Amino acid sequence: MNEARLMQVLLRPHVTEKAALIKKNDQVIFRVVSDATKAEIAAAVELMFEVKVKAVQTSNVKGKARKVRQIAGRRPNWKKAYVSLVEGVDQSSLDFLSAQ
Repeated sequence: MNEARLMQVLLRPHVTEKAALIKKNDQVIFRVVSDATKAEIAAAVELMFEVKVKAVQTSNVKGKARKVRQIAGRRPNWKKAYVSLVEGVDQSSLDFLSAQ
């Protein structure tokens, strides 16, 4: 896969309470580009954070309807990736959720 493409696949970590709970099970959640495949997501995480990926599950999240005064609008749809990491590997580079 093209390394330039892999650098654009991951948008940002998805930091929520659920993400903090899942971190204990060696999983991390990322927002990714909508057309990213599971193979691209796994390769991007391995390239950027130097960890081994066991599995990737993806979910398309529908944008919410929003209204500003009388103008109705919509937030855009986006894609979320649950990345399972191999157990026993140092995950200090993926420590987004700890208080520093």
